[in-house]
Amino acid sequence: MKYRVPFVNYPLQYQNLKTEIDKAIRRVLERGDLILRKDVEEFEERLSSFLGVKYAVGVSNGTDAIIFALKAIGIGRGDEVITVSHTFVATVAAIVHCQAKPVLIDVKEDDYTMDMDRLEEAITSKTKAIIPVHLNGRSCDMQKLMRVAKRYNLAVIEDSAQALGAKFKGKMIGSFGVAGTFSFYPAKILGCFGDGGALATNSKKIYQEVLLLRDHGQKTKINIVRYGFTGRLDNLQAAVLNIKIKHLPQWIKRRRKLAMIYDEGLRDCPEVKLPPSPCSDNSYYDVYQNYVIRAERRDALFKYLKSKGVECLIKDPIALHHQKGLNLYKFRLPVSEKLAREVISLPMYPELKETQVEYVIKTIKKFYGYRA
Repeated sequence: MKYRVPFVNYPLQYQNLKTEIDKAIRRVLERGDLILRKDVEEFEERLSSFLGVKYAVGVSNGTDAIIFALKAIGIGRGDEVITVSHTFVATVAAIVHCQAKPVLIDVKEDDYTMDMDRLEEAITSKTKAIIPVHLNGRSCDMQKLMRVAKRYNLAVIEDSAQALGAKFKGKMIGSFGVAGTFSFYPAKILGCFGDGGALATNSKKIYQEVLLLRDHGQKTKINIVRYGFTGRLDNLQAAVLNIKIKHLPQWIKRRRKLAMIYDEGLRDCPEVKLPPSPCSDNSYYDVYQNYVIRAERRDALFKYLKSKGVECLIKDPIALHHQKGLNLYKFRLPVSEKLAREVISLPMYPELKETQVEYVIKTIKKFYGYRA
């Protein structure tokens, strides 16, 4: 189906950057610079500078970034790591892959991020780390989280896959904890042409350990100092990211402007609960990876929007702790379960036209019986 308003538009972004990207790809291929070459190093420097941290390591995807971060701080069998259920499965899977135990707590209804009032009660003698998930381009309350983490001497690894460029009280997300992890999946704010990820840190020890973990423990080609993984960021993808990261600030500004249009257009539609406005709280600088609403009769609205040419996404209609194959049934998380029934993501990307956003707004209002 050809949508009047697609959820994402990869071809359009490519066309806008075609000259720059084609030149970068051609250069990489003509030189044969494919694995851990100059483009990766340049991207790591650009990313660490953007985030205001000492080190960044390009890795194969956001999931590996979390796994490597956990392993770098020694998380293993018998350890507990606190995170949330209202996230992509990768967050929890990374904990399990390290043979540790995920402990899930609920999120807040207003912005879907970790409920800090539930954090302290989840801590036990086995708790070693917390993974806050900065969701949809919005930060968790890092002031409260870091206060608790310091009190109990817990490591903080930030899952920042959906929040590159977001800030909390002026400080970049991904720079609060011992490590921040990022995904460059194509639909992300900064996306490559396949899978990619990165880990950011101010710790030289973690940085050096992740360099080993991503490349089979090879300190040099003839000196293998530990077992590692194939977890490198491809040089070709790094070349693409080096082009795109230059446009990131203006893309973020565009997303925030589109969010304001959605806010203004849907504010008088009480059947829809909106995410926090870009101007609602100066502590938060949201980048709107996704524009997610909670909607009455969500599934019917989804079908109606699709019939009218608006492509939306219901990402997780089953709460993660209710997935049969994950063995997380013991957790009772009423807000996460409620959100699974109500949330829907509307189209949100820099190339989206304002007229398209207005059409989405008009279509939602028409579904609920309002004159647009």
